[in-house]
Amino acid sequence: MEWPLGTSACSYLLSSVVTLLLVLITWRRYLSPISHIPGPLTASFTRLWHMYHILTGDQNTELIRLHKKYGIRYLLGLIAYHFDQAPWYKALALPDYRYQSAMSTTDPKQKMERSRRLAPAYALSNVIKSEPAIDETAGMFLSWLDEYAASQNPMDLDKFFSYLTFDVVGEITFSRHFGFLEQGKDVGNSISNSLALNAYIALAGYFRWLHVALLANPVVTWLSILPMGHLFNTTKRAVIERDESANARWDILASWFQQMRQYPDQMNMRTIHTQATGLVGAGSDTVSSALQSFVYHMVRHPTAWSRVRAEIDAAARAGRCRDRVVSFKDASELPLLQACIKEAIRVFSPVPMGLPRVAPEQGVTIGREAFPAGTILSVNPWVIHHAEELWGPDVSQFHPDRWLTGDVGKMEKYWVPFGAGYNACPGQHVAKIELSKVAATMARDYDICQVRKNQQWK
Repeated sequence: MEWPLGTSACSYLLSSVVTLLLVLITWRRYLSPISHIPGPLTASFTRLWHMYHILTGDQNTELIRLHKKYGIRYLLGLIAYHFDQAPWYKALALPDYRYQSAMSTTDPKQKMERSRRLAPAYALSNVIKSEPAIDETAGMFLSWLDEYAASQNPMDLDKFFSYLTFDVVGEITFSRHFGFLEQGKDVGNSISNSLALNAYIALAGYFRWLHVALLANPVVTWLSILPMGHLFNTTKRAVIERDESANARWDILASWFQQMRQYPDQMNMRTIHTQATGLVGAGSDTVSSALQSFVYHMVRHPTAWSRVRAEIDAAARAGRCRDRVVSFKDASELPLLQACIKEAIRVFSPVPMGLPRVAPEQGVTIGREAFPAGTILSVNPWVIHHAEELWGPDVSQFHPDRWLTGDVGKMEKYWVPFGAGYNACPGQHVAKIELSKVAATMARDYDICQVRKNQQWK
């Protein structure tokens, strides 16, 4: 069949696609309502800019650099509004689209309704009931520290922090750990799979239709060939075993099972499976990163470690902080320790991604900028935490004393490692308990230094 000007069907189709792409790129770059806002050329017309920096691992530092170059525009207030979350969050339905969680729900009203039956499990009064089990798990971690200290061999703390945090999440959620610390290794490559899943989800959110068509569907879930499938199956088995166990204590699943019995029309096993999967994935890597940041910055600071130890020693003389693993109550009453934890998370926020929201039908005006309906607006914790306008000229330095003087209330407002507004991290109490207990115990009992003192942490 002949086509205009003698071109073949393929070349005609190709030229049409190229023309459409050029029109789209031109509109996005020069004619869209937000084309006047400065930024990288590539980012103005394609998500590939974001995907590239996610894969290279420098999205956080690149965004800081760009905001310094173009000037920071404060969008922090938008996360307090009940705007829809961006479609990116829909990719957090794991392992496929059937398993909607509170995190993957973009409509605020639906999200809050879905969260209402899940939230009681995350309350501090509920999570703290697992503190004895956390102590037992942390004790296994400390045994590894003792072993390496006795042999004077270098220790990959990052790996053991991950073993610890995964096992603690298991105890808090299922009344049992996963066995990482018991064996001292990544059992079944579960942690490696989780890291691969994190990278994949960060990208899949930008192309959800392709994600669902190829991977996030019931067939692929049944095959269990992807990291999300491995994580889901591990979690599902733990849920089943926990449900059949006669010796389980009160834990997060106990709370969810209770809610399911009371509100069967609002809670079911599918909800529990997907929420547990998200908790295991999100509640381990983030806390591990925070612990790594704490130790790294503390041992490189000239006095932080010794000062925190002195604070704990003083508390011990007053009868506190004497348990093998420091209690959360005692650790939470150590001002300098808590300042160091906050500063470690400020300097290195565990989550480098933004918090995207969608401008509503009537649009939104922030400052002097008007954004039309449908515009995706995002706040990045790293940019907020590294803004000189908020933290001063020493913003890039680990300076825990900033939390002990000055306007602490203002700093708290701009400290957003757990998000804010209706989408704040539900498991932040888990993180705070674990961080406080482990950080206090390590600072009290161990001397830690880098093998290569001048090596910068990546």
